[in-house]
Amino acid sequence: MKIKLTKVYVDDQEKALRFYTDVLGLAKKADFSNGSYRWLTVASADEPDGTELQLALNDNPAARAYQEAMFTQGQPAIMFFTDDVRGEHERISAKGASFTMPPTEATGSTIAQLNDTCGNLVQITQLARW
Repeated sequence: MKIKLTKVYVDDQEKALRFYTDVLGLAKKADFSNGSYRWLTVASADEPDGTELQLALNDNPAARAYQEAMFTQGQPAIMFFTDDVRGEHERISAKGASFTMPPTEATGSTIAQLNDTCGNLVQITQLARW
């Protein structure tokens, strides 16, 4: 089995699309609507056929409560991995993103966290090389 799709709840799909593509550098994969429902996914520009991230509208009360609780507790909704967290921090900061945690050494990794402007914290992780 493979993981093909995961989701993150967002409070505004259009704003989320701009953040995840223009700021983080992901590529739009799927975008179609059926009435008021919109299916919107992005994927890594480096792996366009890899795992997709659905930017799901948090119009479900349980989804909204979960999203708000995770944000309030400082828990990231999603984690991305990189070989250069400091370089990503510089690149993403230059695009106007607001980091809540600059690159910080943690056990076995260096992490940074930023606000996706749509109700979530995003973590960028660089694993230590042993």
